[in-house]
Amino acid sequence: MELNNLTISQAQSGLKKKKFSGAELVKACLKRINQVDPKIKAFITVCETEALKNPINAGPLSGIPIAVKDVFCTSGMKTTAASRVLKDFVPPYDATVVEKLKQAGAIILGKTNLDSFCHGSSTETSDFFTTKNPWNLARLPGGSSGGSAAAVTADETIAAIGTETAGSIRQPAAWCGVVGLKPTYGRVSRYGVIAMASSLDSPGPIAKTVEDAAILLNIMAGNDPKDATTLRAGVPDYLKDLNAPIKNLKIGLPKQYFPREMDSKVKQKIEEAILVLEKLGAKIIPISLLDPHYAIAVYTIIQRAEVSSNLARYDGIRFGHERDQFNEENKRRIMLGTYTLSAGYYDAYYLKAQKARTLILEDFRKAFGKVDVIVGPTSPTTALALGASQKSAMFGELQDLLLEPSSIAGLSGLSLGAGFAAGLPVGMQIIGPPLSEPLILQVGQAYQQATDWHERKPNL
Repeated sequence: MELNNLTISQAQSGLKKKKFSGAELVKACLKRINQVDPKIKAFITVCETEALKNPINAGPLSGIPIAVKDVFCTSGMKTTAASRVLKDFVPPYDATVVEKLKQAGAIILGKTNLDSFCHGSSTETSDFFTTKNPWNLARLPGGSSGGSAAAVTADETIAAIGTETAGSIRQPAAWCGVVGLKPTYGRVSRYGVIAMASSLDSPGPIAKTVEDAAILLNIMAGNDPKDATTLRAGVPDYLKDLNAPIKNLKIGLPKQYFPREMDSKVKQKIEEAILVLEKLGAKIIPISLLDPHYAIAVYTIIQRAEVSSNLARYDGIRFGHERDQFNEENKRRIMLGTYTLSAGYYDAYYLKAQKARTLILEDFRKAFGKVDVIVGPTSPTTALALGASQKSAMFGELQDLLLEPSSIAGLSGLSLGAGFAAGLPVGMQIIGPPLSEPLILQVGQAYQQATDWHERKPNL
């Protein structure tokens, strides 16, 4: 096996036994990037010189190469948010997550592509180029963390980090066939992350296995004095009960998460995955939740309003280039957000959306009174063709239909591969109450141990 194909767990074991060095691991990933990234285009910036000269410390991620979504500030390393507005921006400091990864010994390979300012679910709104899905180069990788998901899938990196506002980790993870974990809102610091929607943004890991996602969350999670929205709750060891059995666990199956527009092959694969969980001893309980279509309106209003507020700082005077450098998707979101926050419309739109958000949260709370976790498809389809997002102004909201409710409610969610349809990965999501990351990781691990979808690789 090539070193770049390893998981974090495998790499840690190999490094500990001195089968190879951290430098060899980094070189293997850089070699892979040089080989396949010209056609995948997962990276905006590759930091080859910096990665090779980084000293190896004694941390838990010592020598492990990691790719970083280009929305995390990285000291001395270009951070663009895939936008012309920030094309030359080099931060003087690291985001808290990046700082934690470095302290743990991780080696930053470079910065991955995304939808500009995270505005999209395809990586097609990047101002620089479109990332391709490694399983089929004529297909989208999803977004906005599409570059991170594609890089992990193509074994250009051992693991990566991304951010999710309403599906931006889990949806590309599903379309690319890897593991994506959206932590509880406030579980991971947002300090140093270029903001999209401040009440929704959640940094999280994208990895090859559920175990690797747990390893990364152990490093990333925790209270941060620099981010007042981070939770003060202690951080458990996410590996401790990872392999515990799921016998008698109550898993909710909401009928509303199998909408009419869902691809029949996706539905079939999720139904097969549910049977696997049932054979492992879990109790599958049909439940009813609010139609996820309601979340589209709520999310659209709240997200656009917060985008308008957050992007107001990029006026070309203090930060970034002139505002005419925003792309069309950026401008649409700014205008709609400004409208919903304006006098005479705030109560009718933004305030009402916040009330509806509370109803969605209460709906989940009632459901978790009956079941331990909720399972369903991550996306209603497999990866769509290049250009698909340009045909719909609401592309992202429709593709993230099944993810927006849990993001709006600030819940924890995990996506992992549940098979293939017409050669493309199908994703299954596991949703849990706030701070239930140990439980959803446990369910994901049980499923992954009983299947081999995560071991399959695209032919590049």
